[in-house]
Amino acid sequence: MKVVILAGGGGSRLFPLSRTNFPKQFLKLGGEMSLLAQTVGRFLPLVKPSDIIIVTNIEYLHHVKAETSACGAADAHILLEPVGRNTAPAIALAARYCMDELGSGDEEALLVTPSDHIISPSQSFLATVSTALGLVDLGKIVTFGIVPDKPETGYGYIQAGGPCGDGFVVDSFREKPDRATAEEYLQAGNYYWNSGMFAFTIGHLRQAFLDCQPEIAALMNNPFAEVLERFAAMPDISFDYAVAEKSRHVVTIPLTAYWNDIGSWDAIYEVLDKDSSENAVRGDCLAIDCSKTLLLGQNRLLAAIGLEDLLVVETDDVILVAQKGQSQKVKELVTELKLRQRREVHEHTTTFRPWGSYTVLGEGPGYKIKKIVVTPGQQLSLQLHYHRSEHWIVIGGTAKVTIGETEQMVHDNESVFVPPSTKHRLENPGRVPLEIIEVQNGKYLEEDDIVRFDDIYGRK
Repeated sequence: MKVVILAGGGGSRLFPLSRTNFPKQFLKLGGEMSLLAQTVGRFLPLVKPSDIIIVTNIEYLHHVKAETSACGAADAHILLEPVGRNTAPAIALAARYCMDELGSGDEEALLVTPSDHIISPSQSFLATVSTALGLVDLGKIVTFGIVPDKPETGYGYIQAGGPCGDGFVVDSFREKPDRATAEEYLQAGNYYWNSGMFAFTIGHLRQAFLDCQPEIAALMNNPFAEVLERFAAMPDISFDYAVAEKSRHVVTIPLTAYWNDIGSWDAIYEVLDKDSSENAVRGDCLAIDCSKTLLLGQNRLLAAIGLEDLLVVETDDVILVAQKGQSQKVKELVTELKLRQRREVHEHTTTFRPWGSYTVLGEGPGYKIKKIVVTPGQQLSLQLHYHRSEHWIVIGGTAKVTIGETEQMVHDNESVFVPPSTKHRLENPGRVPLEIIEVQNGKYLEEDDIVRFDDIYGRK
């Protein structure tokens, strides 16, 4: 079996903690490992790291590498989508990759899962996966249905029909319901939350695409390199719409383990530990006479008095305050911010790069101040800027600096000046993180004023 983890999504419903450049699968919520690392680790008792394929995009490549290394799965395969095309094309691309690059045949099983769910205990989940493989061998497309414990309006539902082995034939998939309909589903007893996880053999997947999505099937029949090259021609469609809702071979297996797709701040509140007043508190927070409230602080003291049933999330550039039960509307908020072309939608003040990170400390007309952290052994590209100069002040570690034809070592409390239109590079040759304060001066200070001449990470 191969495990395909889909890790290309943006996670807008967890704004402001999740941003386009750092979406929710890389967040560490309720644990020391990111959601992606937890997902990878969940399958390591079942498959080798080399049997795991993570589908993502080039912007997240260094994040994925860091997370797979953190959970002991550095040998996992990372498959980069040329463009975003939803889950059906992503699954088709992953299947073709398994066939051409990993030697998988039509009989090999694929288990497809999102990268940002919490499932506990893992043993119960893996036991359900083993049960699912028996149905997969019979030619079924298996989906994992979550046994509902409340009338949830934020999930799609699976309507189960008659028995099929250890599962049930799927009668229909239902969109997210209103409250009254969700209560009807809960009372009926044969409706499950749609987890978005599927299992099937490569051969039966190919047949399902042929039956339900001939356009994807035709593209998928080409060699992997050609599928990758023509990936943009794939229809932008989810696997649910493309196959699951149309195929006559879909069955569902109930998953009784705890499951949460971390799709809203209400879901975050649910998974975090609570105090005696049912407050979920993280960070430097002080709560007086508050109850049933989420307080999540990141960078400063978060003080609250007399709050009830509220969600308060603080970052260094955004504070979100929402009524519990209304957090699904955060997606609408993000849409409005995009229309207003707000930077906060896409990036934090701290931006991660393959070599480390930088944090914007302050900016104004003609200047920007950053704190730059370079990981041991890493280096920035050899580059130049046309419209700005840079002053670098080392506050920790040792820097190897190239400016024009000159190369020098710069230590604590020392500084260098980089003139405009001059090739330069910053490296960390040491064993501790290199920290510098960078002061930019110029009439144009955006990140696209950069010309790269040499880059070990393959960026243009």
